[in-house]
Amino acid sequence: MAFSKTFPKTVPGTNYPIWEEVFLTEEEERQVEETCRKSNFQIMDVSLQEAKILAIKHGMNEDHNLVQIARSLFEKKASHVIFWKESKAKEKFDQKNK
Repeated sequence: MAFSKTFPKTVPGTNYPIWEEVFLTEEEERQVEETCRKSNFQIMDVSLQEAKILAIKHGMNEDHNLVQIARSLFEKKASHVIFWKESKAKEKFDQKNK
């Protein structure tokens, strides 16, 4: 099932927007998911490096706390696939309605 997002489109002379649904093609959806996956992988890599630095700095048991710290950092930094898809849909909407 294709991803879709609805956006308000203002119409001159009326106070109410027309809601326009934007669909991503399978290829666009696949590209967004791949971009998100790569980004999340990089974020997790940086999170692990930062967690290691924090564990060493604070004299924590590196093995036990490293994964917990990295996971917390990752959860704070990582974007979700839905956000990426919504952003792509908004981009398509904006290009269509210029």
